[in-house]
Amino acid sequence: MTPVGLLIVSHSARLAEGVVEVAAQMGEGVPLVAAGGTDDGGVGTSFEKVMDGIVAADTGEGVVVLTDLGSAVMTAESVLEFLDDEQRARVRIADAALVEGSVAAAVASRAGAGLDGVVRAAEEAVRGAEAEEPPEISEPSESAVLTLKNPLGLHARPSAVLAGRLSAYDVQVTVNGVDGQSVMALMALGAGQGQQLVVEAAGPDAAKAVRFVTAQVEAGFGEL
Repeated sequence: MTPVGLLIVSHSARLAEGVVEVAAQMGEGVPLVAAGGTDDGGVGTSFEKVMDGIVAADTGEGVVVLTDLGSAVMTAESVLEFLDDEQRARVRIADAALVEGSVAAAVASRAGAGLDGVVRAAEEAVRGAEAEEPPEISEPSESAVLTLKNPLGLHARPSAVLAGRLSAYDVQVTVNGVDGQSVMALMALGAGQGQQLVVEAAGPDAAKAVRFVTAQVEAGFGEL
């Protein structure tokens, strides 16, 4: 599976390129495209740049568009009207802070999250943003009790790895009672080295989800 692409739309070409540069540090291999400024190099947005950017960023799994101001959203929405139904179904405009959302989206995409999972990561990136309630799992079909081994515990990168991949599964999953498909909810646990994670899952991919979390925790998220 190829990663979901990201299109950064800004009124400034330099700002869009800068956000791409920052997000690329956390999202190696993720298609990141800047669409900043007007066609003549001025401040503003360009229909053509956004259209070309969507095409360039979409490698088959779709594109999440992040914008800096309301008029950039309007430009992106105008472009969507000119896409065919198949293309339009693979594009989402995230209601997210540009820098924080782009970084979180890049991490989630790199971790294997699908289109909806990447949008969710972007929109929950700013601390204090309202997150969805955790799923109610009255009778989990799969569960595990794990102990964090990596020195920094469940910090931003491991949280994004878990939420990103779990978002791609057909599963309801909680970790210590919070939504396992939410980057911000996992980070908010503040779970450090030596602390336990109680993973509970239900749904068609429940066993796969618990195995994935177990493998990541046992491997120390590659940080040992």
